Amino acid sequence: MADETVNPAVTDAVTQTSLLVVGAAPAVAMASLYQTLANSLAMASINAVYAQQQANIIHQTATAEGVALLLSIGNPDR
Repeated sequence: MADETVNPAVTDAVTQTSLLVVGAAPAVAMASLYQTLANSLAMASINAVYAQQQANIIHQTATAEGVALLLSIGNPDR
């Protein structure tokens, strides 16, 4: 059977890499969470702006129709 000992430098490098990954995991998770929250907030803002634009279009149309109706009072064409 061959000698199955592993060089201590290799085991040390693997251990350090594992510790680095385990140590960085919470920071990476929080960064991902913050990015997701920022994206969700941006999408909510975009949706609010879009809804306000659509409401303004409807209000402008209703106002224009109301003014046209007022101006047509007494006008036999309408």
